[in-house]
Amino acid sequence: MSLTLHGYWRSTTAYRVRIALALKGVEYAQVTHDLRTGAQREGGYRALNPQGLVPALDVDGAVLTQSPAILEWIDETYPEPPLLPSDATGRAVVRAMAATIACDIHPVNNLRILTTLRAGLGADEAAVNRWIARWIGDGFAALETSIARHGDGFAFGATLTIADCHLVPQVYSAERFAVDLSPYPHLKAAADTARALPAFVDAHPDRQPDSDPT
Repeated sequence: MSLTLHGYWRSTTAYRVRIALALKGVEYAQVTHDLRTGAQREGGYRALNPQGLVPALDVDGAVLTQSPAILEWIDETYPEPPLLPSDATGRAVVRAMAATIACDIHPVNNLRILTTLRAGLGADEAAVNRWIARWIGDGFAALETSIARHGDGFAFGATLTIADCHLVPQVYSAERFAVDLSPYPHLKAAADTARALPAFVDAHPDRQPDSDPT
């Protein structure tokens, strides 16, 4: 099976997929689409992903989109180690944690929205940063409670799940925009535990072949 991940080094959604692939030990090729130049909207890529968004995972010509769906495909196709709990209630809790990030935090803070705030609505950088901190803060407050209740080293329990695949990239984004994480000690501890592992290190944006020179 041949896998090609279409993404961008600083995309948190592509970051989620890189983490899952690394945890499963799956080899894949990467094709970059620089979001800063609008490369994801070019015709050749839109033929693969009509939304013109990253990531997309090309699996022997079948193109998968939307990172939550891609993560579940990875987990079903490469079942070891599992990234969802064995019980239905645990799976629902983990999926809810992941959805808090994928549905409630990330969509209102992605590049399309921030560009509209700046160019379409005239927001300055201070206003944009307040916007980012507001929505990350709302989501992280809920996640802090969930992780305090369900976590045991990681976001849920004592093993990695798709919740961690979502959490670590979102913490990376929060730190990039200087969001204060001190109100979320359980969340921060879970993210720190996960991102110290080799798979998370390898998936980090700064380690990607298309990353900006330091």
